[in-house]
Order: sequence, then structure tokens, then C-alpha cells
Amino acid sequence: MKRSLLPMLFLILAACQEAPQQEVTEVVAVPPPPRALAEVLAAQPEETRARYPYRHPQETLEFFGIEPGMTVLEGLPGAGWYTKILLQFLGEDGLVVAADYPMDMWPHFAFGTEEFIAKRADWPTDFLQNMAEWSGETGAEAKTFVFGSMPDDLAGTVDVVFFPRVLHNLAYHDDKGGYLSLALNDAYMALKPGGVFGVVQHEARDAMPDDWADGGSGYLKKAFVIEQAEKAGFEFVADSDINANDKDQPTVDDVVWRLPPTLRGSRDDPEQKAAMEAIGESNRMTLKFKKPE
Repeated sequence: MKRSLLPMLFLILAACQEAPQQEVTEVVAVPPPPRALAEVLAAQPEETRARYPYRHPQETLEFFGIEPGMTVLEGLPGAGWYTKILLQFLGEDGLVVAADYPMDMWPHFAFGTEEFIAKRADWPTDFLQNMAEWSGETGAEAKTFVFGSMPDDLAGTVDVVFFPRVLHNLAYHDDKGGYLSLALNDAYMALKPGGVFGVVQHEARDAMPDDWADGGSGYLKKAFVIEQAEKAGFEFVADSDINANDKDQPTVDDVVWRLPPTLRGSRDDPEQKAAMEAIGESNRMTLKFKKPE
């Protein structure tokens, strides 16, 4: 009986040796490619896209050399108009750091009530939560801080610091707490050597009085901004007229907030409102600096 089982056993062993071995294939998730800036901009809500003719986000971000995967520090993000664009454009390998005014600066504003300031104290966590929602699954990481309390681990890690319409309030209230130099110092310390400091700012014409162009009306002179940036250690690289608006010709009695989108003083006056809308948003300087290598 045992002898008759041997041929069958040999057949089974031969069949097992000839059976092909199954290969184990490892499935690796491939991240989606970075979205082109034009694609990100086209996907924004209508109310955001309505301001493109005045803010020129594609030309502005390209002028400052902002690219997917970078770390970008945005000053005074407000309601997140640029933040939402940056989070999606930088992608999941990028980082957006939002920096707000110092807490002790807010009481100097006319609207700086106790209630407003109490709510503002929660800004770092509240805005960080908003950024996480805007970023979604494919957007950049997010961090927040207020000027004067920059995290130590951020120093020397930022590719571009972007200040869109940030400097006028810092300059106007500077004598009350050194806020302008504080923010510029944080910007300088955050940047990598050779990193870019990009400024978009309401621009006062050279002929306007210096005491009017002190930031209180929203406007600053280009020479003043360059002087302050160089004083902080930056090197001036280039300027651009991409955000210029020759229709904006304020007098000494005007403030920048008379124009869209604020329309201060004309919202209930159809004729005056139409006149301000015909001007459009403010005349703005666009300046590129760099941190020396």
C-alpha cells in the first residue's frame, strides 16, 4: 500500500514546484500634482474674483516668486482673501503662516472696544481653525502668531513674507509701541537668507504732504516704505506698477477707505458711490525686497 502512494506523492510535489509564485504588489498613494495658480484663482468664489482687476493676484504672487511647496508668511490676513488662495496654491507640501497685529495695538483703533479686543484675543486659534477648513485635504499646512511673539522655530524657515496693505496702520501707530519696526523685524528674522519680502501698499503721490501720508489716511510714500525696509536690513530689489491706479488721486481731505470695497461716506449716496466705484480700489505700490544671503 505504501509503495502505491509514492508515484502520486511525486506528482503532487512536481505540481507544487511548477506552480507560479504570486507577486505581492505594494500600493503607494501618489499625491496629486500642485495646482496651477490660474486654476486656483479660477476656482475662487465670485466675490473674490470680482476684485482681481484691482488686486491682480496672479501677477502679484508671480512677481514675488511664490510657488507650490513654499513657506509663506502673510501679514494681517483679515478675512482670508489671500490666505485662501495661498493655501490651495502652495499645496500639501507648503505652509502658510498668518501673522496679526500685536494685541496691544488694537486699543489705538477707534473700533478697539473692550468687546472687540476680548474677541481678538482668540484670533490665533480661531483663524487657525478657519485656515484648516479652507485648506481641506490638499491644501497647505497652517500656523498663526501675532507680531512680537514669533515662534523661535520659525526663524530662518520662510521663503516669502507677503505684506498686502499692512504697513499703514503699523506706521501710523508706531510712536505708541514701535509696531512698524516690530513687524519688520519679525519679517526679517522669519525669512531664509535670500528670501523675499513682498509689499503691496496704498501709495501716496510724492507731491502729497508728509504729515498726510503718515498712514492715518491709509497711504504711505514709496520712499518711506523703502527706507523703513532697508533700515530693517532688507535689500530693495524691484518695483512694479501692476497694482497702480492712476484714477486714485486723493486730496488731503480724503482717506483710502472712501474707495471700494469700504465706500466710507458714500454707501447711502448713489451718485457719490458711483463716483468712487468708477475710481476703483486704491493706487498701490508693489515692492520686492530680499534678505541678504
